[in-house]
Formats: sequence, C-alpha cells, structure tokens
Amino acid sequence: MSDLEKQTDLTGLPSNAYKELKPGEEYFPIMPGNKIVPEISSYSVIWGLLMAVLFSAAAAYLGLKIGQVFEAAIPIAIIAVGLSAATKRKNALGENVIIQSIGGASGVVVAGAIFTIPALLILNLAADFYKIFLASLFGGILGILFLIPFRKYFVADMHGKFPFPEATATTEVLVAGEKGGNQAVVLVISGIIGGIYDFIIASFGWWNEVFTTRVWTVGQTLADKFKLVFRLNVGAAVMGLGYITGLKYTAIICAGSFVSWYLLIPVVSYVGGGLTQPLGANITNLVGNMTPEEIFRNYVRHIGIGGIAMAGVIGIIRSSKIIGAAFSLAVKEIFGKKEGTEDKLRTHRDLPMSFIAMGIVITAIGILLFFQFGVVNNWLYAIVGLVIVIIIAFLFTTVAATAIAIVGTNPVSGMTLMTLILSSLILVSVGLTGNSGMVAALIIGGVVCTALSMAGGFITDLKVGYWLGSSPYKQEGLKFLGTLVAAATVGYVILILNKTYGFTGEGALVAPQANAMAAVIKPLMANQPAPWMLYIAGAFMSLILTMIGVPALAFALGMYIPLELNTPLLVGGLISHFVSTRSKNEKVNTARRERGTLIASGFIAGGALLGVISAIIRYAGFNWINKDWTESNASALLALVMFAVICIYMIWDSMRAKAE
Repeated sequence: MSDLEKQTDLTGLPSNAYKELKPGEEYFPIMPGNKIVPEISSYSVIWGLLMAVLFSAAAAYLGLKIGQVFEAAIPIAIIAVGLSAATKRKNALGENVIIQSIGGASGVVVAGAIFTIPALLILNLAADFYKIFLASLFGGILGILFLIPFRKYFVADMHGKFPFPEATATTEVLVAGEKGGNQAVVLVISGIIGGIYDFIIASFGWWNEVFTTRVWTVGQTLADKFKLVFRLNVGAAVMGLGYITGLKYTAIICAGSFVSWYLLIPVVSYVGGGLTQPLGANITNLVGNMTPEEIFRNYVRHIGIGGIAMAGVIGIIRSSKIIGAAFSLAVKEIFGKKEGTEDKLRTHRDLPMSFIAMGIVITAIGILLFFQFGVVNNWLYAIVGLVIVIIIAFLFTTVAATAIAIVGTNPVSGMTLMTLILSSLILVSVGLTGNSGMVAALIIGGVVCTALSMAGGFITDLKVGYWLGSSPYKQEGLKFLGTLVAAATVGYVILILNKTYGFTGEGALVAPQANAMAAVIKPLMANQPAPWMLYIAGAFMSLILTMIGVPALAFALGMYIPLELNTPLLVGGLISHFVSTRSKNEKVNTARRERGTLIASGFIAGGALLGVISAIIRYAGFNWINKDWTESNASALLALVMFAVICIYMIWDSMRAKAE
C-alpha cells in the first residue's frame, strides 16, 4: 500500500499530530491530500462572511470596552459544526474549515484597528470611514501576503515543535464535530463546564477574575513596601491554553514574567524610591508612589518590548534561508522558470509566489496612494510612511506568527507601540510634526498593527488546515475576502460606538490600548524623548538569551504580558506534565495527555463562545456584577478556591483516560 493510499484509512487525527516527526516520517491529515473534498461552496463562503460581520462587531465592542479581543476562530468553528449538524450536511469538515478561516478575519482585523484608530478620535483628529477602512484593509492584505511564504516553515517544518494552543483547540472542535463519539462528549462536557465557569466571572462576578496576594495583610505589606505581589487570572480558558502550550514553554514564559515582577520591579523601586523627581521619559509620578503594576507599565514592560523587537531581528536572521528560498521561487515563477505544481498534492499548494510578489507590489502602491491623497498630501512623507510600514511589518511577521504558535497570544500592542515610536521619530526628522504628524503616525501604526495581527491569526488557520487536510491556496485566497468584509464592518462599528459612547469622559468606552497610543504620540510629536535605554536593555537581554540557548521570544513575551495572564499558563503546563507522566505505561500517559488536550480545548472553546454572549449582554446594557463584592478580599479568596476546583477537575478527568 502506497503512502497516498494509507491516507484514506485515517478517520481521526493521527497519533503523530502533536509530536515531532522522526526522520523519514510523514504526517497524513484526516482529509487525504490525494482526494478532492468539498471546501469552497456558496454555503461555506456565505456563512463565513456572515461570521466575519457578526464577530467583527462583537469583537470591536468588547475590545474597546475592556481592551481584550477574543479569539473568534474557536466560537466560529463551534457554530460551523452546529450548522452542519443542524442541516445534516455530509463531509462538511472542509467547508467548516473555510467558514472558520473566512470568519476568523474578524478578530484579527478588529485588533489591528481598535488598538490605534480610536486614538485619532481621542485626540480630536479626523477619523473618516475611508481612513479606518483602508488602513485595516491594506494592513490585513499585507499580513496575509507576508505570511504565506512562511506557511510551510511554521506548519510543516516545525511540526510538533510549536504547541499552537489556539489552533489545537479549534482543530479538536472541528474533528469532534465531524466524528462525534466519545471525543465529542468529552469536548462538549468540558466546554459547558469551562464556559459556564468563565461566564459566571464575566457576567455575574460571583468571584474575582484575578487573585492577588494583597488579600492578606502580609501580602499588602509586601506590595506596598517591597513592590512584591503575586497575581493569578483564574479563568478556565487561560489555564487550558497553558495545558496545550505545555510545561517547557509556559516555564520559559513565566521565567520572563518572574524576572519582571520579582527582580526588575523591586530593583526599580529600590533605586528610584528615594527620588524626589519623576524618573524617565514622560513620567509624571514618583517611583516611590507607584504600585508594582505602575512600575511594570512605566518601566519594566518597555524592556519586554525591546526584547520582542530584537527577537524579531534574530528570527529574520535565522529565517534568512527560508526568505531566500521564497525570493528565489518568486523570481523563477515571475520570469518563467516555474516549478511544476501540477503534481503537488492540493494540501501542499500555496498561492503562486508570482501572485504573492505582485500582490505585495500592488498593495505597496495602494498604501502609497492612500498616504499621499488620504493622509499626508506630500510625496516625501508618503514614501517615508510606506517604507516604515513595509520594513516593520515584514520584520515582525515572524514574531507575531511565532508568538501565536508558542502561547496563543500576539504581542501586537507592544510591537505597534514600537512602530509608533519609530515612525514618529522618523516623521519628525523629515519635518512632519503636530496634528498632521500624529494622524500619519497613527495611520501607519494602524496598518502595521493590522498586518501583524493578521499574520498571527492567519497562521492559526493554516495550522488547522494542515492538521485536517485543507487546501492552503483556497484558505489563502478567501482570507482576502474575509479581510475586506471585516475591514468595512470595523470601520462602521468604530464610528457608531464613538457616536454612542465616545472614548473619553464619563460612561465612555475605555479603549485602553488606543488611549495609551494617544498618550505616547503627543510627546513624541513634540520631540520629547522615548525610553530608549529600556528598549536597548531588552534587546541585549534577547541576544544574551539566544547565546545561552533560551528561546528569547517566549521569555520576552513573559516580560511583556501581565503577570496574571502568565501564572495560569504555568499551572496548565504543570497539570499537562503531571497527567502525562504518572504512569509507567507510555500508552496510558499518551491517552491521559490526549484526553487532557480535549478538556483544555473545551475550556478554551466554551470560554470563547460564552465570552461572545457575555459581550452581547454587556452591549445590551445588562450589568449583574456587584462591584463592591467583586473587588473585596473575600471575592479574591473565593476565586482561588474555584480555580483550585477547576484544576482538580481537569486532573481527575484527564486521569480517567484508558489506553487503547
């Protein structure tokens, strides 16, 4: 029996789906690469576009309200499975992947837009629909085009080396929906438990979302005097992400976080605590008066941003062979020396490199014309803006994709902040300042932010397709359509929300990232200094980590992401290690690990889906949270107890697995 014939025997994810492949070993997806399967149809395209519209609106509201944009791919996958079951559609797996891929453009485009564009409205600058739409559209297209040449590297060459937590959860949902049986039961039960657990926190506030050691007198004293505090997000979905990520990467991420919170923050407090003047660029508060959280935001987080930026440079250098091969292939295709693609499996085919190269050129021309006639009305400034966008978007594409592949979190706001700082300095140096400079810098930031957000989100879609056996070129082609619809939707939604709530003043949507961008851009356009020494320190930290063999991006991510989001990842990683090493029988360990992956995927899926429902409830004006209770010490202690309960449940249920 040939390798291609063997593929047709697969009825579920193969045993090597999440493992590194041995020399000569191949991965065969559920949908065989040598067979044509239903993927693109009026059913999948229409439902995908509807999901893009609905989830763009929901994600925009929630992101501007609390600063968190939910991962749309998972709830869309759940809905797609439900639709195919309700309509009794046969062999719907390929179509469900397309629905999820088109609809998934919503969350990533929204993240790119709402982190920057509302800053224009906050600063009382012009924010017309066409500016929001084109910045989001061009950024999304650029992210797709820059990522496609790296698809094979991330999804195939690095198979089993990156955990891809979001893609894993999405894949498990789609597989369980197609197969049914015991897997579907485990996924549904854990989805209900995890979803209700997170929904209670978000909608009713029965216990606090974050546990902190400030609940005890000694903890409050440590936080006040020594700036030492422990914080833990008790959400089931975040812990589930940690389980899928695994102990190796969660330990590295938490190591970076612990360096920030238990080394650098106390050191900054010790060194600057006695100062009678503010320390650092654009800081107005005294170090001695700052909480640990304020020291983290004002100083330590910048070191993480510098580390992420340098990790991007290192990634580009390490990927130079891949980039070179992509350029070589593009040149061969453009000038007629095409490699034969007719004998390739459909699961191996991307859009032609000639299409990618021409797409980048056309998009670059579109961005240039947009900057010239829609933003700056000056060819020099427009060209400078284009160069900034192309270089930074390309540089950070691999960073965004790697971050999603490792931990499922894209540090796009940090990379965008770095983009704003660099673009502001460059624009000021060529003479563009004041309101015009702020508009230009924020639009540049919006394009780059959307490009990086798209690159991170799209690698999830492509990994899902790789595991299941979708045609990459079909996913890639339709992603442009999803981006177009999502960009148009988010443009209207931002303007409607601004008229309804506004982004400043009493009762306004807080738009935390956009407000931070607005606060940064003003002094920069007045030629005030940025915290360069902190960025440089982070850059050297990444270099040193690389020298000693520690993944610099994972460590820098830990330094940048707030402590409370890293600690539950480590808990999930520890649970994963525990349940998969208790038995002397390796088959039992494997069964337990795989059941745990299903449970973790259910937690993530349930949390994501009910998170959307919670956002809709908030949008409708219902508020059932007692703020006084939620912020009390008793609520935080109850949160710790409930987190222990959900962790114990996950261990117990995972250990019930039997070896096949």
